[in-house]
Amino acid sequence: MRYYIIAGEASGDLHASNLVREILKEDGDAVVRGWGGDLMRDAGVEIVRHYKDTAIMGFVTVLKNLHKIKANIRLCCEDILLWRPDVVILVDYAGFNLRIARFAKEYGIRVFYYISPKLWAWNTGRVRKIKRYVDRMYTIFPFETEFYNRYGYAVQYGGNPLVDAIAGRPYVGETFAEFIAAQGLPDKPVIALLAGSRKQELKYVLPAMLKAVKHFPEHQFVVAGAPSMTEADYAPYVQDSPVRILYGETYRLVSHARAALVTSGTATLETALLRTPQVVCYNGEGGRLSYYLFKAFVKVKYISLVNLIFGGEVVKELMMQHLTERNIVNELSRILYSDRDREKMLRNYDEVIRRLGDAGASGRFARMMVEDLRRDLNQ
Repeated sequence: MRYYIIAGEASGDLHASNLVREILKEDGDAVVRGWGGDLMRDAGVEIVRHYKDTAIMGFVTVLKNLHKIKANIRLCCEDILLWRPDVVILVDYAGFNLRIARFAKEYGIRVFYYISPKLWAWNTGRVRKIKRYVDRMYTIFPFETEFYNRYGYAVQYGGNPLVDAIAGRPYVGETFAEFIAAQGLPDKPVIALLAGSRKQELKYVLPAMLKAVKHFPEHQFVVAGAPSMTEADYAPYVQDSPVRILYGETYRLVSHARAALVTSGTATLETALLRTPQVVCYNGEGGRLSYYLFKAFVKVKYISLVNLIFGGEVVKELMMQHLTERNIVNELSRILYSDRDREKMLRNYDEVIRRLGDAGASGRFARMMVEDLRRDLNQ
């Protein structure tokens, strides 16, 4: 069977790559093409376009790049028609993928959605589009089942693939001494900086994070280099800061870090699964305009997946005008030096991990999709 899969950012590339590997095990005749990144390519996907050329975030940035977005959508639609897959599998990335879902449905191509858009956070009206254009939705958070049930739309939950990624990471059991020796780092506690996988995130979040460096001279700050970024992308921000950048070692870095500053998104949950205390950071262009737009549209109390899954504040979220040097230093000091606060956060992490369930989600989702697609094709 022919599978066309679309992921628009680093986390989607990771989950899609693991899903594809499992699909290839379940369907020996599978051929996979799509939009994504290096991990998907390594998993066996013929990549049409890399996500680093298409990832656009932020209210204002999206408005400025509407012509590029439209061109990418047009290119994707044309490629789908030419290749004519049995199913299009969409991975999160709602702004782009819901347009593709509508197109595919109009041309009679099945649409599976893997990792729901965060409709529960904002723009709940998009549920109508999901019901109209998506044949099957596969969700990775337990609270999403209840959300969709309120709208009369049945979804399939199979666990969270991040649990698989964390469980399968290399260097499990490695000591801190072995880690710093392998990376050529000094013997000082590490604070990890996860500044995101998009250039806009670097621009608006990393400089705020770096302001904390001078306040913690007894620690070393290490940036988790995103796969879509190069040294040239980081250079304008880190050239005057005594920080190191490690590429391809995010899980290893975070697992050995004493604490982490993390851009809101999937990385907050990854950090929790690795049981490293964190402060969540979020900022964007547009200043007060972006903040008021954010507050007007966001429908949930928290922005981090950790807090959403737990149903309360596990990690501190510093958003926009609250992402100040003083606040970062205060919150970082609290999770570094207060044993009580650290232990409380770790206990709450354990509850989040329990709610996500066991490893093996990627395989379960692949079996669901292959079985569902075979059933559909035989009807």
